[in-house]
Amino acid sequence: MRRSRILPTAVASFALSLAAAAMSPLAGADTKLVVGKSAVTSESNLAANVGERAGIFKKHGLDVEVIDFGGGGKMIQALTSGSVDIGVGAGIQMAFIVKGAPMLAVCEDASTLPFVIGVPWDSPLKTLKDLRGKTIGISSAGSLTDWLAQELVRTQGWRSDEITTVAIGSSPTASTAAFRLHRIDAYVGGTSTFLGMEEKKTGRALAPVSTYIGKIAAGTIFASNRLVENSPDVIRAFLAGWLETVRYMKTHKAETVAIERAVTGYSENVTAQDYDLTIGYFTDDCRFDTESLATLKRSFLDMKMLDEPPDMSKLYSEAYLPK
Repeated sequence: MRRSRILPTAVASFALSLAAAAMSPLAGADTKLVVGKSAVTSESNLAANVGERAGIFKKHGLDVEVIDFGGGGKMIQALTSGSVDIGVGAGIQMAFIVKGAPMLAVCEDASTLPFVIGVPWDSPLKTLKDLRGKTIGISSAGSLTDWLAQELVRTQGWRSDEITTVAIGSSPTASTAAFRLHRIDAYVGGTSTFLGMEEKKTGRALAPVSTYIGKIAAGTIFASNRLVENSPDVIRAFLAGWLETVRYMKTHKAETVAIERAVTGYSENVTAQDYDLTIGYFTDDCRFDTESLATLKRSFLDMKMLDEPPDMSKLYSEAYLPK
């Protein structure tokens, strides 16, 4: 009789275990995850494509779909609407959390900026000082490139009205067209954008933004509040996959270049050059840098994105990083 009482209890316990496993976001079939990139060709964003196409996220139980957006503002809109689960953008977008965007910064994946300011191939402009009074193209209002243009004004000691910014999106096609139509005198874009332009003699780099910018969490990953509240293990799985992807990229140049070429459309020569110039920008642990956070805090006020300094500790978390 004693055995007959224990057996149903054991069976019930086993059944409950199976039910719990079935409800786990990482159990059974791979968990579907929609990842939004703020820019198609941004070097720090491209790790999302590499991780997906190399099958690294799949190793962590994730079925990742990568979607490209024409600027950080549009990516945040997608996160807010619920059509994106993870956003791969820049630290400047942390200000939207204060404004109510339902997301949390969970990784600083690049501290240094792989960006340059460039001009049309035949432009007479030679230095950053020559941009005074000119029209500068950015990806979108409130984006990292928007702040970079404004920071140029500040560091050069110009008045805020001494440049004009125009949002033209982040695709190389858009910036090239804007150059040819003389809509803009300069453009803030990724290193690869101008390597590609130089190859086709449609544009050239004027100066890297690192000449006037320090650390600023150039690459930042955001998780939707929906994941934060309901599926924290999915965030952990994604970040583990991301860091494994970064390690893979640093030791598999040929494979990384091939994948990035398929996404950006750049030649092998341009992509290989870009790899050599920017691969060192990725962080190895996703942790947030103190200097980056301080620069971001100031930038929110400089761009009038916020009226008062935010408590930065409420805008990010390292709780989802691999132990």
